[in-house]
Amino acid sequence: MKKKTNVSNETIELGLGGGSVLPKRSDVPDTYKWRLSDIYASNAKWETDFKKLKKEMGAVAKFQGKLGESAETLLDCFKTRDAIGIALGKLYVYANMKSHEDTAESKYQGLSNRVATLSVEFSAIGSFITPEILAIPEETLKNYIKDPKLEEYSFGLKELLRQRKHVLSLEEETILAKSGDMAGVADNAFSMLTNADMKFPAIKNESGEHVEMSEERAVSYLRSRKREVRKAAFESLYKPYNEMRNTLGATFDGMLKSSKFYADVRKYASPLASALDGDNIPASVYHNLVDTLEKNLKPLHRYVALRKKILGVKELHMYDIYTPLVNDPFKDISWSRAKEMMLDSLAPLGTEYLENVKEGLEKGWIDVFANQGKRSGAYSWGTYETHPYIFMNYTNSLNDVSTLVHEMGHSMHSFYSRKHQPYATAGYSIFTAEVASTTNEVLFLNHLIDSTKKKNERIYLLNRRLENIRTTVYRQTMFASFEREVHRRAATGEDTTPDGLQILWRTLNEKYYGSAIVVDKELEMEWARIPHFYNPFYVYQYATGYSAATALANGILEKGKPARDKYLKFLTMGGSDYPINLLKKAGVDMSTPAPVEEVIKIFKKTLDEMETLLAK
Repeated sequence: MKKKTNVSNETIELGLGGGSVLPKRSDVPDTYKWRLSDIYASNAKWETDFKKLKKEMGAVAKFQGKLGESAETLLDCFKTRDAIGIALGKLYVYANMKSHEDTAESKYQGLSNRVATLSVEFSAIGSFITPEILAIPEETLKNYIKDPKLEEYSFGLKELLRQRKHVLSLEEETILAKSGDMAGVADNAFSMLTNADMKFPAIKNESGEHVEMSEERAVSYLRSRKREVRKAAFESLYKPYNEMRNTLGATFDGMLKSSKFYADVRKYASPLASALDGDNIPASVYHNLVDTLEKNLKPLHRYVALRKKILGVKELHMYDIYTPLVNDPFKDISWSRAKEMMLDSLAPLGTEYLENVKEGLEKGWIDVFANQGKRSGAYSWGTYETHPYIFMNYTNSLNDVSTLVHEMGHSMHSFYSRKHQPYATAGYSIFTAEVASTTNEVLFLNHLIDSTKKKNERIYLLNRRLENIRTTVYRQTMFASFEREVHRRAATGEDTTPDGLQILWRTLNEKYYGSAIVVDKELEMEWARIPHFYNPFYVYQYATGYSAATALANGILEKGKPARDKYLKFLTMGGSDYPINLLKKAGVDMSTPAPVEEVIKIFKKTLDEMETLLAK
C-alpha cells in the first residue's frame, strides 16, 4: 500500500527545480518528463528499425547514373531518399535525446554514436545525387523545375543551380560525406568534456547551505542579490574552464580548422561566406549588424554605469551584471504557474495557436527539471514524423519561464511547418529559427510590463527588457564580432592560441561594456563556454532574430488580426523560400539596418523610463 502524503504538486515542483541536491532521473515523476515512447516504445523497437534501415538505405544507390533520364526517375529518387531520411531522423533524435537525459549513461551514448555513423554512411551513399543533378543539361533541369510532379522539390532544385560552383565532383563529394564523423570530433569532445566530465565546486547559497553546482545552477546564482553568492558562483563556473584551458583550446582549434577546410574545398572565400551562402544571406547583413551595434555602444555604457550606481559598489564586476537592480518579485514560480503565465502572454496569437500550445503542455512534449547527469541548457527538437520536444532544466525563476516561452516558439514553428510543408521544405533555416521563439519572448515581457503599475515590479521588468536586449542583441553581436575575428585569424595564420583568444575576449568585453566595469580575469575563458561557436556563425542570428521578432510582435500588438495572420502564415512556410523573403512576407525587411536600429531605440527608451522611476 502506497504511503499517503500531504505534499502538494507545487511543493514537488519547487523541490525539483530548486533543491540543494539534484535528484536521480528515476526520482523525477513521469509527469515532468518528455514522452520519448511516442517515437519508440522500447529500445528493442529502435534496434529493429536501425537494422532495417541499415539494410534499406542502399536503395538510393540504384538511381545512380539515371537521374537525367526523366522527371519521374528524379522524383522516385527524392521520395526514396526522403523516406530513409525521415526514418533516420527518428532514430537519431531518439538516441540523442535519451543520451541527454543522463550523459553519464553510456548505453544511449552508444546508440547516438551508432546512428551518427549510419547517418554519415547514408550521406556517402546519396552523395552522388547533387553532382549528378548538376550534370544534367541546364535546360533539361529547368524543365524539371517547372514540372508539376516535382513541385515540392522545385525550390531545392533552384538552390542547386544557384550554388552550382560550390558543388564538387562525385568522387570529391563522396570523400567529403565520409569525413562527417571526423568533422564532429571537436564538437563531441567539447560536449562530453563540459557536460559529463567537468565538475563545478559547491558553493554556499544565500542561507549559508552548501549546494552542488552545475552550469545552469551557477548561472542562476549569478542573479543572486547577495554579492558573495554571485561571486562564488562566478568563480565556481569558470574554475574548471580555466583548469582545462589547453584542452578547450585544442577542441576550439579543431573546429576552426574544420570550418576552414570545408570552406576552402567548396571554393568559398571564407568560412563566413560559406555559412551565409546556405541561406543566401548577403554578407552585408552580418557586417551591418556588427558595425551598427559597435557604433551604438554608448547606450550600453550608460546602462552599465547606471547599474554600478544603483548597486552602490565601488567597483562593478562581471559577476554583478546579471543581478536584478530591485528585489525579484517573481520568485519560486511553480511549473503550473509558469504554464499559466505563458498562455496569458501568448493570447494575441489567437485561439488556435493557444490550443496547440496546450496540447504540447499536456501530452509529453517537455522534459522539465534537472537531474543528475542531465545535459545542460534548453532546446526544442524533434523530427518530421514526431511532435516537437522541449528540453529544459527548470529552476523556478522568471528566466526559466521565459525559456519555456522561447522554446515553445521554436516548437510551434516546427509544428506548423511540418503540418503544412512536405518533408523537403519543412525544415526552416537558422536565420528564421530564432524569430518565432523571440517573438514569443517579446510578447511575454510586453504582457508582464503592461500588466503591472507597481514601481519596483515595473523597474524589475524594465531592467529585464534591457537585459534581454543586452544579452540577445549586444552580447550576441559581440560573439559575432569575436567569431569574425577568430576565423579571420585562422585563415591568415594569426594567433588563435588560448592566450590569444583570452586577450581578444577581454578586449571585446572592455569595448562593449565600457570603463564602468571591471573585466575579471576569470571571464577571459568565457569564449570556451559557448557551444554555438562549434556551429560557426550561428550566434549573429540571435541578434537579427530578436530585431525581426520585436518588429513582428509590436506589429501584432498594434495591428491585431492582419499582422497576426501574416505571422502565422510565416510559421507554416518552413524553408520554402529564402529567409530574407519569408520575413519580408511576414512584414519585416532584414536587408536594411532599420530593425536593429529600432531595437536600439527601444533600449534607450526603456533606459530613460527606468532612470526616471529610480529617481522618484
